[in-house]
Amino acid sequence: MVLPLALLILGGLVAAVTPRLLTRADWPDREPVLALWVWQCAVAAVLLCCVLAMALSGAAAWEAVRGHVFAPAPRGVVEAYALRSYGPWAGAVSALLALGGVWTAAMLTREVRFSRARRRHRAAEVSARSPWLPGERPAEERLVILEGERPHAWWLPGTAPRLVVSTAALRRLDRRQLDAVLAHEQGHARARHDWLLHCSAALATGFPQVPVFAVFRDQVHRLVELAADDMASRRFGRLTTALALVGLNEDRGVFGPCPTPLALVPQRVDRLLTPAPRLSAARRLRLTAAAALVPVVPLVVAFGPALAALS
Repeated sequence: MVLPLALLILGGLVAAVTPRLLTRADWPDREPVLALWVWQCAVAAVLLCCVLAMALSGAAAWEAVRGHVFAPAPRGVVEAYALRSYGPWAGAVSALLALGGVWTAAMLTREVRFSRARRRHRAAEVSARSPWLPGERPAEERLVILEGERPHAWWLPGTAPRLVVSTAALRRLDRRQLDAVLAHEQGHARARHDWLLHCSAALATGFPQVPVFAVFRDQVHRLVELAADDMASRRFGRLTTALALVGLNEDRGVFGPCPTPLALVPQRVDRLLTPAPRLSAARRLRLTAAAALVPVVPLVVAFGPALAALS
C-alpha cells in the first residue's frame, strides 16, 4: 500500500502547492497562455496520481483487475510491486477513487449538456429576433445585428459561427473596435476555451471540498479572457481593444467602487493600457518544460518498481 499512498501524497502536494505558487506570482498576467498550460499540467498530474493509485490498489485487491493492469508484464515486474502486502484497505481505496472518476465524468457530461442547451436557447433567440431574409446564406455571414438599447457583443458558436452585436454597440464602437471584439471572440473559439471552461467547472462543481479545483476554475475564467485580449490586441492594438472593452461595459457599473460580477473588466483595461513586459523566450521555454514534467513525476513513481525489475 506504500506506492498508492505515495501517489496520493504526491497528488495532494501538487494540489496544495500549485495555487499558492501561481496566484502569488506576477508572470501569469503577462503570459496567460503559458499560465493556462501550467495549470492544466498541474491538474493533470493530480488526476493522474489518483488514476494510478486506483489502478495499483485495484490490482492488489482483485485478481481480475490485476490481470488487466499487468497483462503484458513479466512475472518479475508483478512481484516487484508486492501487491499481496497491500492489506485489506486496497479494495476500499480503489473503489473510492473509481467512484470519484465516475463522478467527474458525470459532472463533465452535465456541464456539456447544460452548455449545449444554453447555446441552443441563445441561437433560437437570435434566430427569432433576426430571421434570415430570402436569398441570405447563413454560412457566409459572421455578423448578426440585434436591436438593443444596451451594448452587447458575444460569439454564437455552431455550424455557422457568428458574432452577435446589438445596435447600441454599433453606435458606440467604431469599425476597428468592432473588429477587435470579433478577434477576441474568435480567439476563444480557436483556442477551444469552452472545453477548458467546461472541465474546470465540472471539477469545481463535482469536488467543492477540493480547493485546487475551485482556484483552477476561477483562474481559467480570468486567464482565457486575458489570452483572448492579447489575441485581439496583436491584430488591432492595445488601445483599440481597451476602448472596445470600455465601450461595451461602461454602462454596467463595472468601473465604479462597488464590486460586480464583471469586476475583471477594469483590470483587463488597465493591463491593456499599461502592459508589463513579456517574459524572455528562455524563461518561457523553461516554464513550459518544467510544467510538462509535472505529470511525468507520477508516472516515474508508479513505474519505478517495474523499471527497477527490468534493469
